[in-house]
Amino acid sequence: MISTTVTDPASLGRVIRQVRKASKITQEDLELQTGISRTTIRAIEQGKETAHIGLVLQLCRDLGMTLSIGGPTKESR
Repeated sequence: MISTTVTDPASLGRVIRQVRKASKITQEDLELQTGISRTTIRAIEQGKETAHIGLVLQLCRDLGMTLSIGGPTKESR
């Protein structure tokens, strides 16, 4: 399992794209699998800040990804 720190929409989009490509799934295939338009998939992968969180989570789920959220660390306080 890969563990990656995501700090903004762009870094989440990069991870989604890496997982999709590692799974050898095209944006077109993902569109057919999820019902999410290729335009929206592309925008999410490019880190568009206005992407609907529900669609982002659906892509993650359909790609077999899980998300974990941690609390603040001593360093970030």
